[in-house]
Amino acid sequence: MDKISLLQKIIDESKRIVFFGGAGVSTESGIPDFRSANGVYNLKLDRNFSPEELVSHTMYEKHPEEFYDFYKKHLVYPNAKPNFAHKYLARLEQDGKLTAVITQNIDCLHEMAGSKNVLKLHGTVDSNTCVRCGKKYNLEKFLKICESESIPHCPECNGIIKPDVTLYEEVPDPDTFRKAINEISKADTLIIGGTSLIVYPAASLIHYFQGKNLVLINKSKTEQDNFVNLAIHESIGEVFKKLKAFRMRIGSFRVIFLIKMENDNLKIYTFIIKADSRGDIYKN
Repeated sequence: MDKISLLQKIIDESKRIVFFGGAGVSTESGIPDFRSANGVYNLKLDRNFSPEELVSHTMYEKHPEEFYDFYKKHLVYPNAKPNFAHKYLARLEQDGKLTAVITQNIDCLHEMAGSKNVLKLHGTVDSNTCVRCGKKYNLEKFLKICESESIPHCPECNGIIKPDVTLYEEVPDPDTFRKAINEISKADTLIIGGTSLIVYPAASLIHYFQGKNLVLINKSKTEQDNFVNLAIHESIGEVFKKLKAFRMRIGSFRVIFLIKMENDNLKIYTFIIKADSRGDIYKN
C-alpha cells in the first residue's frame, strides 16, 4: 500500500485525531517559515541584531522600536488566507474525526478556515494587550494604532501595547500546554505536519501520545522519522489534496464526503449510501 493510501486508511479508521502543526502549514498561504533557506531567521538584515534577537523579550524591553518594526514586517500577515490544509482539517473537525488542532503558529488561519478547538502554543497575533491597563486590541486595531506611531501605545492610558505572542526568553502559556497534553494523550491518531520538531518545549508534546497511529508530514526529513508509523516528505497541503474522501458510519449507512479542489476552492460533496455486509462501499 502506498503512503497516501495508508494515510487515507488511518484517517478512515480513526475516531480521535489530533493535528500538531508548525510553520510549514502556513507557508502555502504566503507566510514564510523560520528555519528554511528562505525563512525569517535567514533574512539578511541591515541591522546589528539577528532575527532571533529581534523577536526576544530583551529586544522588546531594551529596543522596542527595532522590535516592533521587525515584528510588523516579518511576523504579521493580515492578508493571508487559509489554504487547503487549513480547510481540510476544519472539515475533519466538523465531521467528528478531529478533536483538536495544536499549532506553533501565531496566525489565525485555522480559525479562519472554521476550526473551533485550536490550541496556540505560542500565542496569536490577533490578541494584543496594554501592559498598563490590560485593554485588549485585535490585530486590525493594533495595526491601525501602529500607523501613527512606531511603538504602539494604548489610547486609554498610554501604556505600551504588547502582542500576545511568546517571544524568545518567555515561557509559553502553561494552561494551553496542559490542554494540548490532554488532547494528545487521548488521541488514537496524531498527525504532525509542517514542523521539524526541533522547537522546545513544543516538540516534547509528542511524547505524551499513547495512541495507535503517529504520522509525520514534512517537506524535509526530521530526527523523528524513524519513530513514527508513517512519514511523508511533501508539503502538507499537497498531501491532503491527494486524500479524496473521508467517511463515517451512521447505523447501517455510510456518509461519504468527496473533497475536490475546483478553481482554488474547496468543494465538499456528501453521499449517504447503505453499507454492504462488510461496510466497504468506498475505494480511492
